[in-house]
Amino acid sequence: MDAICLVVRGSRVGLDYLEHAFDYSWVTSSAASIGELQQRVHRMQGAAVRRTLESLPGMAGVLRLKTGGAYAVDSPSLAMALMAGPSLSGEWSAVVGAPDFGLEAAANFGLDLDRTVVVPRPGEHWLSVTAGLIEVASVVLVKPPMMPTEQQAMRLRARLRQKDAALICWGSWPGCEATMSIVESSWLGLGSGYGHLSGRQVVVTLTEGGRIRRVPLWLPGPDLTVSPRALPHVPLVTAQAG
Repeated sequence: MDAICLVVRGSRVGLDYLEHAFDYSWVTSSAASIGELQQRVHRMQGAAVRRTLESLPGMAGVLRLKTGGAYAVDSPSLAMALMAGPSLSGEWSAVVGAPDFGLEAAANFGLDLDRTVVVPRPGEHWLSVTAGLIEVASVVLVKPPMMPTEQQAMRLRARLRQKDAALICWGSWPGCEATMSIVESSWLGLGSGYGHLSGRQVVVTLTEGGRIRRVPLWLPGPDLTVSPRALPHVPLVTAQAG
């Protein structure tokens, strides 16, 4: 499987510009295809829709993306885990301005590369490219070269609501609904200069609605899945009177 990679030279990217990148031969009379076609029609018409997207089982209790919302992460692994759930359920995804985004690693998380559009180097047009891809993808990941202004973020937020899409920012984004950061990370399987990586243990801080949670996760675990991780129990030590 290969992701669809676009080289952007113009400043305007919309449905007409991107139409050549998509294969519409999937449209059949099946219920799944009809449902997907209805979603695309709603997106093209600009109908304001807000829905909760599917997530990986291990992420369901942590954070679920909602269309119309913007989310910020500080790690490509977190972005991959968030994108994989909607992708596995048939949604289209897009990656903008992240040439160092590992597509093979993302596929291991569950991202369907056959339904992923990649614009690795949009240059100064990154914001208009992102806005254009919101018209066709349910989840758009962007790694902005600079912090957008509040006004730019508000305009894009309105577009997310109109087009039934969610935005993940690899970096900082004004007014995002939630922010996820990895504050602790360790790999299993490494010895003294040798070994085979078999799993990654992380602790994630989730800031949402003014509340902060610490969530231990396998990202991924030895079985290559994302799942909650129990912290080791440390018994309390009672000082003995001497």
